[in-house]
Amino acid sequence: MFDKVLIANRGAIAVRIIRTLRELGVKSVAVYAEADRESRHVSLADEAYSLGEGSAAQTYLNHEKLFAVIRESGAQAVHPGYGFLSENAGFCRRCEDSGVIFLGPTPEQMEAFGLKHSARDLAQKAGVPMLPGTDLLTSLDEALVQAKQIGYPVMLKSTAGGGGIGMQLCYSDEELSRHFESVKRLGENNFSNDGIFLEKFVEQARHIEVQIFGDGRGAAIALGERDCSSQRRNQKVIEETPAPNLSDAVRNELQQSAVALMESIAYRSAGTVEYIYDPAGKQAYFLEVNTRLQVEHGVTEQVFGVDLVAWMVKLGADEMAPLDSLEVSGPNGHAIQVRVYAEDPGKDFQPSAGLLPEVSFPTADGQHLRIDHWLEPGIEVSPFFDPMLAKIIAWQPDREQALAALLEALESTELYGIETNLAYVSKILQEPIFRNGEIYTRFLNGYAYSAETIDVLTAGTMTTIQDVPGRTGYWPVGVPPSGPFDDYSFRLGNRLLGNSEDAAGLEMTLNGATLRFNTASRIVLAGADMTAELEVGGEAQPLSNWQPVAVPAGAILKLGKASGAGARSYLLVAGGIHCPDYLGSKSTFTLGQFGGHCGRALRKGDVLHISSDSAEAAPAILPETLVPALTNQWQVRVIYGPHGAPDFFTEGDMDAFFAAEWEVHYNSSRTGVRLIGPKPEWARSDGGEAGMHPSNIHDNAYAFGTIDFTGDMPVILGPDGPSLGGFVCPATVINADLWKLGQLKAGDKIRFVPVALEEADALAEARKDRIARLIAPAEPAVVEHHWSDFSPIYRTDKLPDGTDLVFRLAGDTFLLVEFGELNLDLALRFKVHSLMLELEDRNIAGVVEMTPGIRSLQLHYDPDQVELPELVKLVVAASTALTESADLTVPSRIVHIPLSWNDAACKLAVEKYVQSVRQDAPWCPDNLEFIRRINGLNAIDDVKKIVFDASYVVM
Repeated sequence: MFDKVLIANRGAIAVRIIRTLRELGVKSVAVYAEADRESRHVSLADEAYSLGEGSAAQTYLNHEKLFAVIRESGAQAVHPGYGFLSENAGFCRRCEDSGVIFLGPTPEQMEAFGLKHSARDLAQKAGVPMLPGTDLLTSLDEALVQAKQIGYPVMLKSTAGGGGIGMQLCYSDEELSRHFESVKRLGENNFSNDGIFLEKFVEQARHIEVQIFGDGRGAAIALGERDCSSQRRNQKVIEETPAPNLSDAVRNELQQSAVALMESIAYRSAGTVEYIYDPAGKQAYFLEVNTRLQVEHGVTEQVFGVDLVAWMVKLGADEMAPLDSLEVSGPNGHAIQVRVYAEDPGKDFQPSAGLLPEVSFPTADGQHLRIDHWLEPGIEVSPFFDPMLAKIIAWQPDREQALAALLEALESTELYGIETNLAYVSKILQEPIFRNGEIYTRFLNGYAYSAETIDVLTAGTMTTIQDVPGRTGYWPVGVPPSGPFDDYSFRLGNRLLGNSEDAAGLEMTLNGATLRFNTASRIVLAGADMTAELEVGGEAQPLSNWQPVAVPAGAILKLGKASGAGARSYLLVAGGIHCPDYLGSKSTFTLGQFGGHCGRALRKGDVLHISSDSAEAAPAILPETLVPALTNQWQVRVIYGPHGAPDFFTEGDMDAFFAAEWEVHYNSSRTGVRLIGPKPEWARSDGGEAGMHPSNIHDNAYAFGTIDFTGDMPVILGPDGPSLGGFVCPATVINADLWKLGQLKAGDKIRFVPVALEEADALAEARKDRIARLIAPAEPAVVEHHWSDFSPIYRTDKLPDGTDLVFRLAGDTFLLVEFGELNLDLALRFKVHSLMLELEDRNIAGVVEMTPGIRSLQLHYDPDQVELPELVKLVVAASTALTESADLTVPSRIVHIPLSWNDAACKLAVEKYVQSVRQDAPWCPDNLEFIRRINGLNAIDDVKKIVFDASYVVM
């Protein structure tokens, strides 16, 4: 047996060959174009060599590069797979001349069957049934005479053609005359051979092929037949074995004639004899021979219990048993295969390329379900090569069961990020003509398919997929909830459509998208007015917000700029927009590059998937009393805290904060809304141990919608904002008003209005009721308060060991628990961590998540499940129990990580900060120089030495 075999191919077949070689104890040598560097065949192979950048001609078809790899790796044989060089007689001959075994037929056999007229001659001599046809034609006049004798329609073929190239169907003398020269030119241009001939064309022909394996010494066996009639533009889409609706007499004739043909030339290795079958006349005719392993070889392997790749390797190594002694268990049962392609059936099957963030196949056992593929989540599908992504094969005892199993497997397959033909092949499998085993080769050419998709014609400024409640449970590790910035409008839109609450929709910021609906649907526009119009049949009609609208297939929805008040508009679609969940949500987090559509804002050319909905639009619109009031002068209600006067701010600061009319800064986003207004005087001169600026504290876990003073400028943290930082926060927006933040835009004015916690709870409950019933209850009464009516500290306590325990309000659903003084104390960090573990063990109902800091623990809670006094009581009890217990221990580990010095990304961040935030910050324009200066060091190299020599404790 060989030591090493080079695989001159890529994708699913390369993975398949590697696995077979491993079973045979042979090392695999893979080659790859740089575009395929992350492909599975590269990581699975024993050795892998790059063929460089470029197209197939520059990489996988480049003989010089391949032979250089053969020499370097010491490979003794080459397996060509299918496609590429598998039928290249020149490459095969060079292998033989170089003393390398080519695992396939001889170059002479490739040449004999590669030219269709010589293949017909060999088939005729072997007694294979032939379609009426001609030898090579010398002139158009001869073609016209021969066509009359055969009878129209006829197929005009290039003798060297393949894959549908160089073939033209002709129904008359006129069509034959028109296409004669063009087919000759195609043959010359594509195959350097202008020979052409005619064959009788069978109108509703089926494509049947016989799998052959020859020993190269004159013996060959047939392994059943396959039906490959499901073809689109002469390319196979679905294959199965045994072929349905064939008599035993026809099966025997096909297999016997195929064996006779291949034995007549002492065929070597795997090959396929292909036939046209006329169902009306129940007669089969020779079509051609493929001198290679076929894409569809897997269905034969499943039914006959063989490994054709292993046979090819063993034959090449001269270790193949005599064919008549091989154990072949079939035919047994039925197998059906679909080819999964990276193509868009909704756009005339144009190739699709790009990132695949989601790759999920059902579990394959290798017997009942086999999946040959080369994909991994996060792989980039290149536009340079064949678009086949996978082959999904189902085997069952009979055809009906195999078909059901295959449909179930397709339903369970998720390939998201680019377009594929998964839905298309699923629909074909359910067509009566396929289920009845009567599909013919030209059926799919006229098959009407409507994709259940939306095409993004223009994407707008910032259009993303979002859902509610967004991403929950990950705030402690810094993953924000994301979700719609104005969740009130979003929720109302979904309610109007009768969608489930978590149905995903589009959020559009300032400038809307233009979208083409390829299937009928119903939509609602919510939020800011973007002067939308719906174009149907070339006529455009304006659309109003808050009204369900029926959208016919082919309609184009155009949204313009957000006019007047408000910044964000929402498109809700019946049934929601389909995309994979990431960490439990479809919401896009663009900074993290995950969720939604490939972790980013939409771009022109993207395709969104929806469910077809032809139901009539509901006549009702949202009651005017429920429509969110958009303005440029906002009042936003807040809970005072978690930080305030006199500890961090002066009373004058708080007076100014609540009296000011704050202006929204232009540099605002989903991360946070920056505000322009009065500068605090501050109650402290600096942040002590925590930093130079009085806004600095050691750490602070942030609540949703908290107002964070980063230096002298406040920022209202948005749904994509940070969960932990080192700045004080004097107020937090209440849940009932968080939606308003999503409609703020540059230049808008805001006044903050303090409310009591009880009032915030009542307002939140009223909002839930409005969304649930689409009826407006009376707005709960809110008393006019002064900020000094409240305290950011909800309660203080003292633990048995004397440690102070402080409970600070952070809005109406967050509670900040602080231990001890404002000092960096590892003992306090241990207490925080231990408390978090204890509360996790106690599993308190209503505690959604916990975010630890150095000396604080923030609790996100649901007031509907646990009231704040009870929650505080439980925390005090847990803290007291820990204090009274033995010494605290927590698990730890040592991690070694690389460090980057003066990184380009850090420099860019500082540049952007100077341009868009403030240029007079002490750390600008050189952050390293700032660190040197404030630490009193002599040189920047001293900074580097300290940073790189240190060991760090991660809190």
